[in-house]
Amino acid sequence: MTNEGELILETRIPSPNLSWLAQISEEILEPNLPIIDPHHHLWDMKGKRYLLDDLLSDLDSGHNIVATVFLECASMYRKSGPEHLKPIGETEFVNGVAAMSASGKYGNTAICAGIVGFADLTMGASVEEVLNLQTLAGGSRFKGIRYGAGYDASPHINNSHTNPPPGIYNDRNFREGFAKLKQFDLSFEAWLYHPQIGDVISLARDFPAQPIVLNHFGGPIGIGPYKNKRDQIFTEWKQSIQALSKCPNVFAKLGGLGMVLNGYQFESNSNPPSSLELAELWSPYFETTIEAFGANRCMFESNFPVDKVTSTYAVYWNCFKRIAQNASAVEKQQLFHDTAKGFYRLQV
Repeated sequence: MTNEGELILETRIPSPNLSWLAQISEEILEPNLPIIDPHHHLWDMKGKRYLLDDLLSDLDSGHNIVATVFLECASMYRKSGPEHLKPIGETEFVNGVAAMSASGKYGNTAICAGIVGFADLTMGASVEEVLNLQTLAGGSRFKGIRYGAGYDASPHINNSHTNPPPGIYNDRNFREGFAKLKQFDLSFEAWLYHPQIGDVISLARDFPAQPIVLNHFGGPIGIGPYKNKRDQIFTEWKQSIQALSKCPNVFAKLGGLGMVLNGYQFESNSNPPSSLELAELWSPYFETTIEAFGANRCMFESNFPVDKVTSTYAVYWNCFKRIAQNASAVEKQQLFHDTAKGFYRLQV
């Protein structure tokens, strides 16, 4: 799992062009607004590195990032031991980074105040062993499990690092393992592509007491067979999002549209996009989701360093602030801070 997971991630996620990104600089909007970034990664894989120093460099953008939440990415797995226990190594690593941050020597941000790890839920009820050991490894910071279900039949689209078959969220064994999350008071991160959002709806309806958060707007695809069909895809996506929002146990992360998967190809332009450009282009996705779910079930996310292929940390949060400029003070507090704090039960 370790080597295969790393290889898949290596081919799926291009490294950001730092000299290209350096061309853009913006004044920080609302620099005092408290922000919890509920979705970033840390990794060191075959030359691709995004560790504490790299994250600190991005956090030092001028925005008031008070805390962050780490999301699993198949990095730092244990080299040896039973295959199903190797992902615990990632949690041990991240909890160490969180402890470094808690020392106060790395700034005021509570980095990795929440940790979301991985467990192979297709193990069924026997996954209880993994969940127990993950919570022990992460302590009070360990908040949930993500199981990527991104699948598309097109060879032009990379599937999730779990290498899932289609419809994995409906699999009997998966659901048996999924049912164990509640026992450990763990939330669930749903990551898949827009034609699959119906699978999250089914899961949420069948487990109405299980907190679920949809990652990256449900992955609207803009490459391969979906290229040049943005209007059609948006219409289909919107219907799915509105249906999903009727499940009160589901929350939504607002971000992740800067990935190669989404097909905007900003990285091919001579200059990175500004926050104004991104806000104008992406606002329909944000507005649709906030209107459907409400600000109290939505949270802005950076998805760094994956989205760094498109623009900088400073630009992304400026983009989000532009999109939320007409929101009330309470709604802004929810979108940037309170929803994430409540969902992940953060002590910040």
